[in-house]
Amino acid sequence: MIERRAGGWRDVRARLRPLAGAGGSPVTYGLIALCVVVFLLSPLSGFNRAYGTADALLAAQAGYFERWGVIPSELWHGSASALLTPLTALFVHGSWLHLLGNLLFLYVFGAMAEERMGHLAFALFYLVCGYLALVCYAAAHADSGQTLVGASGAISAVLGAFLRLFPRARVTSLFPFLLFLPLRFPAWIVLVFWFVLQWLAARNASAGPGVAYLAHVAGFAAGFLYAWGRYRGGARVKVPATATEGESQP
Repeated sequence: MIERRAGGWRDVRARLRPLAGAGGSPVTYGLIALCVVVFLLSPLSGFNRAYGTADALLAAQAGYFERWGVIPSELWHGSASALLTPLTALFVHGSWLHLLGNLLFLYVFGAMAEERMGHLAFALFYLVCGYLALVCYAAAHADSGQTLVGASGAISAVLGAFLRLFPRARVTSLFPFLLFLPLRFPAWIVLVFWFVLQWLAARNASAGPGVAYLAHVAGFAAGFLYAWGRYRGGARVKVPATATEGESQP
């Protein structure tokens, strides 16, 4: 994760703290905790015995997705309550791998973005961009009955903002095609590479079950454009931070 060594992350936090108006990253850690709690209480974690087992559990899981996830056809043609689902879906994850993959990215990139933006601004940024990302996906697949869940769109927005705010931060990445060797690159190289992969995947993706790459692309673009417009007139902070990005994508 973040390397806490002399002249590294601690110094970065100290330099960013006056910009955010307060120390720490309570919104980032609060979002992580909320996603974990929601998942543990849901029928998807396997820990809540109140949902039963076997067929009863499968039915509970299906109902859970339909209630809290985004169903594009219902978002555009259903009741007004469906307009809330792009917000609730940000806290619903389909599996442990889905949850942990998203939260890894939020933990690595969210704290610095929060300290640069400020706590309240970051919270609103996360929710609004996440909402817009899911709505963009739903607009592109307006007749789809598949359920969309996860914080991927919001976290992609965090990555986009991070690219604008900290392009020279050092990011350690593990690339499968390079035998998972840990290599350090400037954040702009890693994040632009990630965005291109999402864009290419989105062009070939269908509206069926799978990864909503279009939501990633929309969220990343929204986050970058917000940070570019909001902080265009001010100096960006150059930091020597080192982050670690794993194979999992949000």
